[in-house]
Amino acid sequence: MPSEKIGEHDIEYEGVEIPGTEQWAAYLAVFGPSTNPMHRNSVFPHQHVATEEVFTSKEAAEAAALAFAKTLLSTKSA
Repeated sequence: MPSEKIGEHDIEYEGVEIPGTEQWAAYLAVFGPSTNPMHRNSVFPHQHVATEEVFTSKEAAEAAALAFAKTLLSTKSA
């Protein structure tokens, strides 16, 4: 699963193939800073995002999930 650090947040995003189709869905999880290095602070649990869309490739679904994360984090900091 691809991951990226945006500011203090750890982002995990993935494209998940929709069973029985050749289409993909976007999934995302966001973790914030934690005072305990053994514990991840989930601020946005792993879930399906961009739910109104399906994608023709894993890469497109991953890009949509990452874009969703960037939008989510930009609105949280505003």
